[in-house]
Amino acid sequence: AAGNQQQKGKNKQQQQQANQNNQKGGKKDKGKKNKQPQQKQAPATFTVSALDIRVGKIVKAWEHPESDKLFCEEVDLGEDAPRQIASGLRAFYKKEDLENRRVVVLCNLKKRNLVGFPSHGMVLCASNADHTAVQFMEPPADAKVGERVTFAGFDGNPEPENKVAKKKIFEGLAPFLKTNDEGICVWKEAVSQTSGGPIKAAKGMPGAQVS
Repeated sequence: AAGNQQQKGKNKQQQQQANQNNQKGGKKDKGKKNKQPQQKQAPATFTVSALDIRVGKIVKAWEHPESDKLFCEEVDLGEDAPRQIASGLRAFYKKEDLENRRVVVLCNLKKRNLVGFPSHGMVLCASNADHTAVQFMEPPADAKVGERVTFAGFDGNPEPENKVAKKKIFEGLAPFLKTNDEGICVWKEAVSQTSGGPIKAAKGMPGAQVS
């Protein structure tokens, strides 16, 4: 009788252990079943509206003292003070060609030193494939200094400078920023626009890269 009781106790312990194992296993299975695979976030895509392109006026220009390629400029963009910008244009223009000239500027670039000169922005120009011909992109006469240049169908807000640099936004958009057959600046097929009309290459350079 004692042997039977011991056997019954042993069987009961085994059954309890089996039930506990089943419960644990069920919890594991349940956890695995409910756990969703983590989805990878799609990379962000940007359009030309991410760029802050504005009408400006060069109020002062001088030759960079340590570079035979660069001009240093002060550009009025309708801000509290003119911006300092360096442009590699000495092979194509004289200093007198720059002063008081109306230009188009890419503004949301981080400030960087170009041969020691703190440059904050980029004066946009059209150039041919081998970069032997370069022309300023010019705003229409009626466009106001500081006015933003937009592109038809792309009216979003520009991205901040840090994001433009980190995500290499301009590098991704630049290949599609060109002049059309009339020398007008387009992004893909979207035409540039201001209150006075589109921006154009100074002498109407068609099929050029704009940068």
